Amino acid sequence: MFRILIVEDNKNLLMLMKTRLEQAGYKVFQAENGQEALEILEDQHVDLIISDIMMPQMDGFELVKSLREANFNMPILIVTAKEAFEDKEKGFRLGTDDYMVKPIDMNEMVLRVAALLRRARITNEHKIIIGEIVLDYDNLSVAGPGLHIELPKKEFLLLFKLLSYPKQIFTRQQLMTEIWGMDTDIDERTVDSHIKKLRKKFDDRPEFKIITIRGLGYKAEKYYD
Repeated sequence: MFRILIVEDNKNLLMLMKTRLEQAGYKVFQAENGQEALEILEDQHVDLIISDIMMPQMDGFELVKSLREANFNMPILIVTAKEAFEDKEKGFRLGTDDYMVKPIDMNEMVLRVAALLRRARITNEHKIIIGEIVLDYDNLSVAGPGLHIELPKKEFLLLFKLLSYPKQIFTRQQLMTEIWGMDTDIDERTVDSHIKKLRKKFDDRPEFKIITIRGLGYKAEKYYD
């Protein structure tokens, strides 16, 4: 179970977010300012942080700065009423991974959390081994006996994502959110086009297949451990 820390001084919003995330299957910790958050992190492993900016004692910007300077690399989602570009720019420069402006849609928050956690898993794992072939995140390559292909980044991330969760069905919208980002202008045909390119390169490989789930999206099947 993924563990999420919410840092928010508005108690009503804190409880709404906590309830919705628990409904989605996450273990949730809560703090009302950055200092409380740091104290929790001394004792608890956390996979992702959702933080407000304007808080007493230690605000969200100070919290993000402190975490990144201390080499905490979990994803951080900022949720705030501060919508000016300068505030977003400051947050991203300090090390924020994503940004939502209040009032927020709780279902969109859950989607963004899931996407950030998946990205973090891909970045942390770096390699997938299936039989004798290796997907290497650092080199964006797929290699094995008689095989060495360096893929364009989006194609690699799409393949890596599907093979990270074999047999799990992903909608085109989920794939767009994960690989291209929530605010991208691309449409679902771009996902289909990248899947077509991957199949052309790997359809003759026995280790895995990308399968279309009609009306839903795609999944991958691995045939070797």
